[in-house]
Amino acid sequence: MTIKENFELAKQAYAKWGVDVEEVVEKLKNVPISIHCWQGDDVAGFEVNQNELSGGIDVTGNYPGKATNAEELRSDLEKALSLIPGKHRVNLHAIYAETNGEVVERDQLEPKHFENWVKWAKENGLGLDYNPTLFSHPKADDGLTLSHPNEEIREFWINHCIGSRKIGEYFGRELGTPALTNIWIPDGYKDIPSDRLTPRKRLKESLDKIFAVETDERYNLDAVESKVFGIGSESYVVGSHEFYLNYAMKNDKLCLLDTGHYHPTETVSNKISSMLLFSEKLALHVSRPVRWDSDHVVILDDELKEIALEIVRNDALNRVIIGLDFFDASINRVAAWTIGTRNMIKALLYAMLVPNEYLKQLQEEGNFTERLALMEEFKTYPFGAIWDYYCEKMGVPVRESWLEEVKAYEQEVLLKR
Repeated sequence: MTIKENFELAKQAYAKWGVDVEEVVEKLKNVPISIHCWQGDDVAGFEVNQNELSGGIDVTGNYPGKATNAEELRSDLEKALSLIPGKHRVNLHAIYAETNGEVVERDQLEPKHFENWVKWAKENGLGLDYNPTLFSHPKADDGLTLSHPNEEIREFWINHCIGSRKIGEYFGRELGTPALTNIWIPDGYKDIPSDRLTPRKRLKESLDKIFAVETDERYNLDAVESKVFGIGSESYVVGSHEFYLNYAMKNDKLCLLDTGHYHPTETVSNKISSMLLFSEKLALHVSRPVRWDSDHVVILDDELKEIALEIVRNDALNRVIIGLDFFDASINRVAAWTIGTRNMIKALLYAMLVPNEYLKQLQEEGNFTERLALMEEFKTYPFGAIWDYYCEKMGVPVRESWLEEVKAYEQEVLLKR
């Protein structure tokens, strides 16, 4: 049978439950995923005075072909985007600035250092998001930045974050879609602290100074991101979930939830509905933690499906900003982007094909038998046929055929670097 014929049969199966598959496919086209650039070069960046990766972040593997400059990275992103259905965004860190060989300290970065990225984004119809880089730097070597006891070091990072928000605003103004500028810091202690409060006071004061400088919310959206622990901050992290949740709520900022930044028994999917009750918007970094915040490539597992279901069933596709955050140097990096992003989109499609309103009604009626039965049955409904049709309709490879294009790109481009 053809892809179209399989699609028509699957459409009938879903129609029985009141799911308009054609409408779902059209709606999915308009859901952007913010694809992180740092998978392509193992979070190294392109600073002239490049520093060793630090801040509790680790990338393992030595698969050949990583990008060594911005042009190579953009080329690799273009290849990945050609294999992913839909129109999406690209998420940058400050370390991906282009300074034409000049040493420019991070607190001196300006929009002009990202002009090539903006030009490229315009050519490809992409939005851009942004992150100040508060790791892999001599002024972060002791694991403290915005909460540092040294005022001079704090001011350096405060100015970097202020400049970053201006760069995000520049992206939004130029591209006609607001940039999400997200602040994450590595600050914490390896061993049990004798004072948890004072560093958090300093962090709050630093953030207050950063956000005191206004940016236009039509072009820049501010987010803050927590973490439970990292390498070198196993016992205490200054920017905890409770800290940033309260800070975001009090100061009308977005709270960004990273799926790897919580205790192993916590799930981000379980937090989404609570967050949406009190916040107009919510930001996500979707990763795959394996025993810790290991940032494995996103797979179509139960938690990814549950995240998508929480977004869809709560009618929050326009309220949740979905970004990805993983990095694996042991496999082809273009393939990693393709696998992870396609899986995120698959999860959203799966969630949109579930008769969520009917399942809600069963719960309200206390009909838990039918609720469980149907939730399980829908796991094997023919959503794969809908996915194949969607990929074909969007002009990208169907099923695993994309892998042949990645293999060819590896031979023609990546292995020649």
